[in-house]
Amino acid sequence: MIMIHILIMAGITYLVRMLPMAIFKKKIESNFIKSFLYYVPFAVLGSMTFPAIFTSTSSLYSAIAGTAVAILLAFKEKSLLTVALSSCFAVYITEWILKSIDLF
Repeated sequence: MIMIHILIMAGITYLVRMLPMAIFKKKIESNFIKSFLYYVPFAVLGSMTFPAIFTSTSSLYSAIAGTAVAILLAFKEKSLLTVALSSCFAVYITEWILKSIDLF
């Protein structure tokens, strides 16, 4: 049963990667389609990641603190590693403070 699931997943993954090459044989000239295809991965990643931000911590306050730090540093054009580590540190500190004053 597991092998059937693996084969189905492999087939779907192959189709998703193969179909665009089979359908679009010539170069795409439309600026609208080019820009649409350029931004789709970012939109999909954001829509999958953003809801998980608020459910991955033990408190909504720490999630908001980590998100705020990440957005602030991203707007200041810091590196991805700096943004990720700083937001994780902000979540850790916020949860530590909340536990120490017993707001959980």
